[in-house]
Amino acid sequence: ADVRVLLPGFPAILSGVAGLVPVAGLRAPWGEAARLLHGRIPALGQLPAYVLDAPALYDRPGNPYEDAGHRPYADNHRRFALLGWAAAQLARGADPHWAPELVHAHDWHAGLAPAYLAYLPGQPARSVFTIHNLAYQGRFGPDVFTGLGLPSSAFQVNGLEFHGDVSFMKAGLYFADRITTVSPSYAQEIQTPAQGQGLDGLLRGRAGVLDGILNGVDDRVWDPATDTLLPHRYRMPEGRRMAGKALCKASLQHALGLEVRADAPLFVLVSRLTEQKGLHLVLDGLDELIARGGQLALLGSGDAALEDAFRQRAAVAPRRVAATLGYDEALAHRLFAGGDVTLVPSMFEPCGLTQMYGLRYGALPLVHRVGGLADTVTDCTLEDLAEGTANGFVFDDFTARDFGRALRRAFALFARPADWRRVRATGMRRPAGWAEPAQRYIEVYRHAAAR
Repeated sequence: ADVRVLLPGFPAILSGVAGLVPVAGLRAPWGEAARLLHGRIPALGQLPAYVLDAPALYDRPGNPYEDAGHRPYADNHRRFALLGWAAAQLARGADPHWAPELVHAHDWHAGLAPAYLAYLPGQPARSVFTIHNLAYQGRFGPDVFTGLGLPSSAFQVNGLEFHGDVSFMKAGLYFADRITTVSPSYAQEIQTPAQGQGLDGLLRGRAGVLDGILNGVDDRVWDPATDTLLPHRYRMPEGRRMAGKALCKASLQHALGLEVRADAPLFVLVSRLTEQKGLHLVLDGLDELIARGGQLALLGSGDAALEDAFRQRAAVAPRRVAATLGYDEALAHRLFAGGDVTLVPSMFEPCGLTQMYGLRYGALPLVHRVGGLADTVTDCTLEDLAEGTANGFVFDDFTARDFGRALRRAFALFARPADWRRVRATGMRRPAGWAEPAQRYIEVYRHAAAR
């Protein structure tokens, strides 16, 4: 596959793409002027990339969606409609030297690309649309539709209309030739009212073109044997006791002000602090975790109330609880390397990468049985221990009671060092790279192209 990416021209993206040269001038349906640039991304093996240079839309303070005061930009519909519209222009020859046979759009931000392609004359490029999280839908009031450059027939139930609004996510789901999402279990869950976010009927109707393909991790970045961000590197097999990981744990405990104890199971949590992530379960279970001799190290940011709650717990028990608010890439790597258990008790989780990092670094995941968490983590039941497939701890009901039982299973296994090392080795050996998912995507592309 000859792959190129199309990205909005946020300042950080422009600075990360080398050798940018103009390809074409564009004018959006609502009159916005933009330039299509081409370059390569050194951080991704010189991957060819197109960048939409539109400073009036993208060169702003704050994050890609909100200003510095956390207020959504009023023209977000145009900022991301331009991305889908530019993809369609590439498909119709905006770059005279290259045109795609297929456009792969990701999440609501690129959801209009399949819609624009569907209304191009002739035989335009086919489209694949991937759902990374159905909860975020790119929903805007009906008044924005007239400026998008789509025919009036697109604004109906069989199109972009969603309860009277415009839904970019629904556009992708309805118009794409094929749909994928990021784990097999999530592909089934989003076809139910419980997790379908109001789009389950549409997804059931398109089940024949919907595939769940589990994400991979970049094993050039996430590998404890080569990770330069770690104070001590280690591998499996290194000897079942993995001296390098033990040294990483002691180093992390010391750096975070925790009591340096090998016999204290260290639970790590690297997460956005939102309700979805099940963090109230962690707070509810924290007294028991401490009482049983465990420690918690958290890295994350988000909801102010959750930030305050973890900050207060760390202040009360600083030798047992450490809370680092914000994000620190190097610390994230050190947490997985030094931790014994990775907590991912999410209410829902389309795929999840955190549990995969935990497996790879020998920090056994403790997860809720949903989405990609269910597809990657096998509970330490007696039968799975006997068969050698157990690699973590899984709870079924999203309750403090069931989370607490999984917590106690983790302590029970930690008290049996030989069994712990065996389960840890099983997790570290689990394939987690992109080779198999990439082949699955090639198959999806072939089906879309043949449609």
